[in-house]
Amino acid sequence: MKKKMLAVLLAGAMVASLTACGGSKSADTADTTKTEESGDSAEAADTKDASEFKVGLITDVGGVNDGSFNQSSWEGLERAGEELGVTVNYLESATDADYAPNLETFVDEDYDLIISVGYMLADATRAAAEANPDTKFAIIDDSSIDLPNVTSLIFHAEQASYLVGYVAGLTTKTNNIGFVVGMTNETMNQFGYGYYAGAKDANPDVTVQQFNANSFADSATGKTMANTAITNGADIVFQAAGATGLGVIEACQEAGVYAIGVDSDQSSIAPNTVLTSAMKRVDNAVYEAVQELIDGTLEGGIKSFDLAAGGVDIAPSQDLIAPEVITAVEEVKEKIVSGEVVVPADKESFEAKYGADAYQLD
Repeated sequence: MKKKMLAVLLAGAMVASLTACGGSKSADTADTTKTEESGDSAEAADTKDASEFKVGLITDVGGVNDGSFNQSSWEGLERAGEELGVTVNYLESATDADYAPNLETFVDEDYDLIISVGYMLADATRAAAEANPDTKFAIIDDSSIDLPNVTSLIFHAEQASYLVGYVAGLTTKTNNIGFVVGMTNETMNQFGYGYYAGAKDANPDVTVQQFNANSFADSATGKTMANTAITNGADIVFQAAGATGLGVIEACQEAGVYAIGVDSDQSSIAPNTVLTSAMKRVDNAVYEAVQELIDGTLEGGIKSFDLAAGGVDIAPSQDLIAPEVITAVEEVKEKIVSGEVVVPADKESFEAKYGADAYQLD
């Protein structure tokens, strides 16, 4: 409440003088037109040394060592700190109730950019951005916040998931594979749509078992669901579940079947178990956002990262994948980039090709 009152009192001063942290105009990635205001912001930013910038990251409940989404985001921010010279820090969220206080902590400490990891922080980020228009925010995997000081970093997860599904469809010996998702919603269902589509396109005879753990921080549940899939015949299980997915990998390792990782290359967790990973280069997106902050070009709006732009892909660790499968995947990657293969990213497009009963978690 105090911040909102202060923002009102300072409104006149803000009109008269822009600072390096001043809000820039909202812009979609397709719109590269620079406004006079964003130009002024860039000029102001040029007068500020990189070492004077502070960038903070707020994790979701998976934590910074989830081996996945949050960890990759932090690694990107760490790299920005080392290479660009900015001050970086993170705060972990043990529960949903921590999102708002964590954001407020960085606002109180005058951080120039605050990065929220995941759509679960959307409401708290929106409220913080509205109350603090001179602070820049970025959020990964959410595009619902239409504010000039919020940058949405969106990834075509369905494309990376299609590729690992294609690998699974060509690799399975039982024609039976599994999928464990941390939570079901529009964003997370993209993983399921892509995985199912890729597996079926590669192998029409494959069965895809589907499970919703309803948590990104419950490895025990992930392990139980993977064991259920394995008991029911799955010899490959893909997890898009944050820290919950670590339990999936553990179950697969113990059973001697393949797991598929998510967000980052998770082969180091279990080198003889993780067949591949559906990568979202959130590390690169975070680094790029910090670079643009320093340059004074970071704008509100949506920035989209797809296969063509190198924003998503399968992991470079491919020792467990048969050479002919790698060749097939490279061919289908080219078709996705060219537009010959269009991976379904929503319920309507998915069901139009694969039927209303194919994906059971939406």
